[in-house]
Amino acid sequence: FSYEFARYEQAPSDIQAKEIEATEFVVFCIENLADRLGVPGSVIFNKLNSIGAISGFLYPSYESLHTQSKEYILDEIQTYISSHNLSIKL
Repeated sequence: FSYEFARYEQAPSDIQAKEIEATEFVVFCIENLADRLGVPGSVIFNKLNSIGAISGFLYPSYESLHTQSKEYILDEIQTYISSHNLSIKL
């Protein structure tokens, strides 16, 4: 990914850059899970958000998951959902 620093008066701070990276990771997760399940990303976003998986799992897990393979990340998301007796009913 490339950042367009021009839209900022100055380059984002390290904290802002980490927040941007974590948000891009969450979007990556949502879109790729949607592709895996064959549904629109908005459906996955709404379902994950409704069960608290975005703020309760994806953002907190960014540091440990973002270096893993796409398949591993998606498997972890689905494991999180099922291990918490949650489901994404489409």
